[in-house]
Amino acid sequence: MAVTFQDLGVAKWLVEALTAMKIYTPTAIQAACIPKVLNGHDCIGGAQTGSGKTIAFAAPMLTRWSENPSGVFGLVLTPTRELAYQIAEQFQALGANANLKVIVIVGGEDMTAQTLELAKCPHFVIATPGRLADHILSSGEDVIRGLRRVKYLVLDEADRLLTNSFADHLDTCFSALPPPSQRQNMLFTATVTDSIRAIKEKPVAAGKPEFFIHEVDTVDKVAIPSTLSISYIFLPSNVKAYYLHCLMTLEEHTNKSAIIFVNRTYTAELITRTLSRLGLNVTSLNSDLKQADRTSSYHRFKSGAARILVATDVASRGLDIPQVALVVNYDLPADPDDYIHRVGRTARAGRKGESISLVSEKDIERVLAIEERVGKKMEKYEEVSENKVIANSMKVTSVALREAEMEMEKAENTIREKKKINKRKHASEFVLAAQQDKRKVVKKGNLVTK
Repeated sequence: MAVTFQDLGVAKWLVEALTAMKIYTPTAIQAACIPKVLNGHDCIGGAQTGSGKTIAFAAPMLTRWSENPSGVFGLVLTPTRELAYQIAEQFQALGANANLKVIVIVGGEDMTAQTLELAKCPHFVIATPGRLADHILSSGEDVIRGLRRVKYLVLDEADRLLTNSFADHLDTCFSALPPPSQRQNMLFTATVTDSIRAIKEKPVAAGKPEFFIHEVDTVDKVAIPSTLSISYIFLPSNVKAYYLHCLMTLEEHTNKSAIIFVNRTYTAELITRTLSRLGLNVTSLNSDLKQADRTSSYHRFKSGAARILVATDVASRGLDIPQVALVVNYDLPADPDDYIHRVGRTARAGRKGESISLVSEKDIERVLAIEERVGKKMEKYEEVSENKVIANSMKVTSVALREAEMEMEKAENTIREKKKINKRKHASEFVLAAQQDKRKVVKKGNLVTK
């Protein structure tokens, strides 16, 4: 007989909430981690993308919270804004009938509004380390006092958080929390690195249960799901946009929800504008966009209002968009693990998915490194040929690409001109203020001599 959430010790009200969301049976990572967390263990959970890691840490925290719902009960740190909002949505859905208070603290949003929300001591805080560190350093004790009593800390996408780029922000965040011995600590990731495993070997505080680690399917050995097909198109690097248009307009892909990954924000904007001019329903997600635009793009794609998302690696981790059927690597990443996270946006939870990489002569070493990491060879994709590109895509894409470049250059010139105007304006204001100060000094001097 299958194990149920109730068997794992999850609160009855939460089992009912899961049932309402049509989640009936725990996944492997949930079945392994939930009882251990409820029994007080610190926990490391490793599982493939789409395996239900969020519920693996949310269910035990919400169960314990419902027994004593006061103050800031849990803090979840995650590397990207989009993932923070997604986690918050799941918490809010699970606690919809339980008066649960969840806030999101990320960059790109109004700092003052966040300060007011944080000062109210919500039950759960979902945050990116950089913005939470800003609050800890600048918002005052009255604002962050709730963090001093946090009972649970979760690092989601822990392998990325525990890198040098987040180190200083994490140290600041941890400085506002109770010591590790006085809280439960959970790390969840799709890539269990040696540095994460080493955490298990650290001494356990007196009276605390031993550190628990669980890896589903030994994550590092099964890097991509068996339901995912991976293939490549070999092409000259200067015609990638033509091949991309041909690929995305194939009859077999015209109704598929797809993510196109690029390495640079400029490329993301250029490809988005180009495909849009070619009549494709496309939106963009990258770190150069304002937060409101990033949120809008994410929800447009998730709701199906946009069929194609052109994204940098801000979209490669954790985002759960079930309908994604195709992932295209317009640019190959330098790190094979980034490839794994990218293609992990499709073929989730047992569904089939497809990944196609555009490979130029400069990418051979990256392809070999990826194939070694995933333990699988990429197949040659046969549906896009040079003749088909020349016949169907080269002319129209060339025009659209040139127009997109001109449009971006015009926008950039407008921004530069505005900056120059603002600079001259500030300089004039500075000179005027200096002249007024000088006149005040002269006037004051005349009064003194009279």
